[in-house]
Amino acid sequence: MSERASTSRRTVLTTLLAGALSVPLLGAAPASSAPAAALELPTPTGPRPVGRRTLHLVDRHRTDPWMPAARGRELMVSVSYPARSSGGASAGYMTESEAQRLLEVKGLAGVVPAATVAGTRTHAQVDAPPAPGRFPLVLLSPGFSMPRTTLTSLAEELAAHGYVVAAVDHAYESVGTEFPGGRVPPCVACDRVGVDVEEAAVVEGRAADLSFVIDELTGRRRAGALARVIDPRRIGIAGHSIGGAAAMATMEADRRVRAGVNLDGGFFVRDAGAGLGRRPFMMIGAEAVHGPANTGSDWAATWNRLDGWKRWLTITGAGHFSFTDIPWLAEQLGLADPEVPLPGERGWYITRDYVRAFFDLHLRGVPRPLLNGPTASHPEVVFHQP
Repeated sequence: MSERASTSRRTVLTTLLAGALSVPLLGAAPASSAPAAALELPTPTGPRPVGRRTLHLVDRHRTDPWMPAARGRELMVSVSYPARSSGGASAGYMTESEAQRLLEVKGLAGVVPAATVAGTRTHAQVDAPPAPGRFPLVLLSPGFSMPRTTLTSLAEELAAHGYVVAAVDHAYESVGTEFPGGRVPPCVACDRVGVDVEEAAVVEGRAADLSFVIDELTGRRRAGALARVIDPRRIGIAGHSIGGAAAMATMEADRRVRAGVNLDGGFFVRDAGAGLGRRPFMMIGAEAVHGPANTGSDWAATWNRLDGWKRWLTITGAGHFSFTDIPWLAEQLGLADPEVPLPGERGWYITRDYVRAFFDLHLRGVPRPLLNGPTASHPEVVFHQP
């Protein structure tokens, strides 16, 4: 690779990473905007009620890379799963302190009340009994600085279709994650990545985190009844932004993970994809950044290292956050990003359809023609085979 190409690639990857810190959480808006009284996530399309349990997991055998004085590596995990009934109390979207931190960092503290964001209606019931059966497990890792809550809609959609879904927050890598006792640790990584720490360190650290979560969820010591409904032979992973890089890195380090998805993230690590063997992987992102015409992206090089089933899809008009809850909520608040042509609702439908089709095919063996090529029902989705 020439020095010029290498510089271009580095610029694109750094811009993507920085975007998580600089793009407003709910789009751009004047201070006079009047937010909606209540927000609601999209209703899952699956037939099953959804339950949710929140776990605080601590790996005592690892030193936290951002806070070495901490007593182990702390993680917060929201587990969404097929439930027996839907009569319980609705799970909260996030705590008010988490919402307040996010809004402050994004410059929206005077625009949107924290209680409005925290009170977003979900479609999961707290601690509902798990449904009988054995279900595939899917892990979700959020974008850099973003909390796991930004992937709640995807978690609920998959759970309603018969998956156990673990969305993971990594300590000191989020601007708003509450731990037991009301602690909301600072995003130490936000101040260090790109300054004295490489992006690859985040990716590799998360891969270790996610393997630890698999250990905990498939062992009854911490997961309890949830461990009995997880099929450890059918595990997948997906992530947004740097969480997508972590998805691939986890697969390379942990053979238990059978299939993975990167939602609009660079890969950041050397020779990404070379260790997957024949396991399937899908890359789906914004056309402007991850299309083949953008030589600064590392997707083409990664694609060439993949030897198994693979797809490289881009979405015309999508922005970096089009694969998360953020645009969906932003439009309800009247805060849609004017620089992103794709409506938030449409971005959600595309993400939902393709991610679920991928895991249905590779964790359940159910044919999904949607993955075979372009369709009239999803004209924004472009298939690339360079």
